[in-house]
Amino acid sequence: MEDFPEIADHGMIGDLQSIALVSTDATIDWFCAPRFDSPSIFASLLDREKGGYFRVRAVGDDLRVKQMYFPDTAVLITRFMSTDGVGEVIDFMPVADDPTVATPNRVIARGIRVVRGQLTFRVECRPRFDYGRRPHTATLTGHGVRFEAGDMHAALHGLRPDTLDGDDVDETITMSAGEIRRFAFETEPAGAPRELDEREGSARFAETVAFWREWLARGTYRGRWREAVERSAMVLKLLQYAPSGALVAAPTAALPEQLGGVRNWDYRFTWIRDSSFSVYSLLALGYVEEAVAFTRWIGDRVVEQAGDASGPLKIMYRIDGSSDLEELTLDDFEGYAGSRPVHVGNGAADQLQLDIYGEAMDAIAIVDHVVPLGHPGWTQLLGILDWLADHWDQPDEGVWETRGGRKAFTYGRIMCWVAFDRAIRMARERGRPAPLERWMETRDAIYEQVFTQCWNPKRRAFTQHPDTEVVDAITLLMPLVGMISPHDPMWVSTLEAIAEELVTDSLVYRYNPSASPDGLPGEEGTFSLCTFFYVMALTDAGRLNEAEYAFEKMLTYGNHVGLYAEEINPNGLQLGNFPQAFTHLALIRAALDLDAALDERARHPMTADVQRFARAVRHAAEATGGAPRAPRAAPPAPAPPS
Repeated sequence: MEDFPEIADHGMIGDLQSIALVSTDATIDWFCAPRFDSPSIFASLLDREKGGYFRVRAVGDDLRVKQMYFPDTAVLITRFMSTDGVGEVIDFMPVADDPTVATPNRVIARGIRVVRGQLTFRVECRPRFDYGRRPHTATLTGHGVRFEAGDMHAALHGLRPDTLDGDDVDETITMSAGEIRRFAFETEPAGAPRELDEREGSARFAETVAFWREWLARGTYRGRWREAVERSAMVLKLLQYAPSGALVAAPTAALPEQLGGVRNWDYRFTWIRDSSFSVYSLLALGYVEEAVAFTRWIGDRVVEQAGDASGPLKIMYRIDGSSDLEELTLDDFEGYAGSRPVHVGNGAADQLQLDIYGEAMDAIAIVDHVVPLGHPGWTQLLGILDWLADHWDQPDEGVWETRGGRKAFTYGRIMCWVAFDRAIRMARERGRPAPLERWMETRDAIYEQVFTQCWNPKRRAFTQHPDTEVVDAITLLMPLVGMISPHDPMWVSTLEAIAEELVTDSLVYRYNPSASPDGLPGEEGTFSLCTFFYVMALTDAGRLNEAEYAFEKMLTYGNHVGLYAEEINPNGLQLGNFPQAFTHLALIRAALDLDAALDERARHPMTADVQRFARAVRHAAEATGGAPRAPRAAPPAPAPPS
C-alpha cells in the first residue's frame, strides 16, 4: 500500500462549480461532483483503498517528476523525465460558456504528450461514488467506459481498454516523441462514451487557456509579488461557485490540522466571515463582478434572516444558501495518514459567532461605494442590526469555532463595533434612514467594553477574552479595521505580546490551546492566515523591513505551484484543508498593503516619525472614504443588489 502524498504535493484544477486535486504523480485523489460540497467520486486522499482515484503515471525506475501551471492559467502540467524519454500529463476542467448555470455535468480533461524518446504510462481510473459507499458497475463501449452507481453515471471518453480490472480501468500505453493521447472523465454524460480526437482536445485546451488569461488580464495588480498575487486570485476564482457567487473556504474535507489528530473538519461551505474578507481583495485587484456576486449572496441571506426574527445569521451555509450542514463521520474511511474521525458536514454551523456581522457589514460597505445598495436591501439590514443591538453583549463560540463553551471573545466585540461603525457611515453618506442615535450608543458601549474589560493591564495587551491573559492572533485586525491606531501604546504593547507568545520565525499560531483550552485534544500548526495578518500589522505600524522579511519568508512555505493549506507545522509541512481561500485572500491583502507602504517610502524618503504621521493621515482618509481606490479598467457594474 502506498503512502499518502503530502497535502502540499498537489495542484488544483476546476471549472467554477467543482475542483479536482492532482498530486505530483498525476493522480486525481480528490474530486466531488457535481458541486464542491457533493459526495466524492475520487477520495483516495482520505482512504487509499476505498476512496477511489484517477491516475496517469509514467512507468520507470529513474523518473524525475515536476509539476507546473501552464503560464497564467489553471491548466496543470505534470512532467515525467527519464533517460528513456520525457512526457507530460496535461489536466484541466473546461469552463462552460455560462458557468453561472448549475449543471450536473463535470468534465476532467486529461492528455498525455511525449516530447522526447519513448515512455510507457499506466492509466488507472477507479471511481468510488458517494464517498465509496455506493458500488458501481463498468461497461466497455466502442470508445470508452461507462460507470453506473444507481442513479449516478460517469463516462471515460477516448480510452477503451482491452479488458476491465473488475469494474475499474487499468491500462498501459506506450508512446513515442510527438504522440498525444486525449481522454476525459465526465459525470452525468449526455450520451455514450465517445472518441476524442486531437482537434477537439486542442480546441478545449485553447478555450480553457483563453478563459483564464482573459480573466487574469482584468486584474489591476502590478506590484512586486505579481506571480503570488495572481495565483492567489485564481485560487479565489476557482473556489467561487459561479451559480450563486458563494465562496467555499476550501475544496476539501477532513484534512488534518495535526497528523493523526481529531481536528479534521469539512471546509466545503461558505463562511460569512471568510468570504466577506475576500471582497476587499477582489475589489482591490479589479474583480468587481466577483465581489458584487458574493455581496448579493450575503444580501440574500440577510433577507432570509430578516423574515425570521427567531435568531441571528448562520455563520456558514452551503453554496446554494441552504443551511443543512449536518456533521457526519465516514467511519469506514481510514483518514489522511490515519487522522480520524473523517468529518463531512460541519457541526459548527449552529454556533453563535458575533464577529460575522462586522465582516459582513464591512464587505457590504465597501461594495456600496462601487454598486450602491438598494432600498430593499437597506431595509433588511436595519432588521439585522436591530437584532445585533439587542444581542452583542453576550458570550459566543468565537472566530475559531471552539468547542469548549461560549465566552465574551474580544474579537467578537471588535467586529460588532465594526458592524455599527460601517452602518452609521452608510446611513450618513447616502442620507439613508436609520436609528443613528441607538447605533451610536451601541457602538460606543462596545468600544468602552473593549478598551476596559478586554484590555489586561497585567499582560499589557488586549487578550482573547476578559477572563484570560492569553493573547489571540485574530486581534491583529484591530488597527486594520480602524478601531485603534497602529501607533497607540496599547496596541504597540499588544503587538509585542503577540510576537512574544505566538510568533516563531515569522509564522504565527492562532492562540495557545494549552493555555486557553478549546474543548479538543491535540495541537495544531501555525495558522497561515494569521501570518499574513501579522505582516499587515507590521506594515501598519511602519515596521516595513520586518514586514517585508516576514512576507518573503512566508512565500517560501507555499507549495511548488504557490498554493497554501490552512496551517504549517514546525517542520514546514502544510496541514489542514487545501488550498484555503482565507490564506490566499490574506496573502493578497498583505501584498497590497506592503506594496503601497514600500512605494510610499520610496517616493518620499523621510524620518520614521514623519513616515508614521503620513501613514496616520492616509489611514484617516481611508477611514472616512471607506473603500479602496476604484480599480482601473473595471468592467461595467452589474445592477444594484436588492
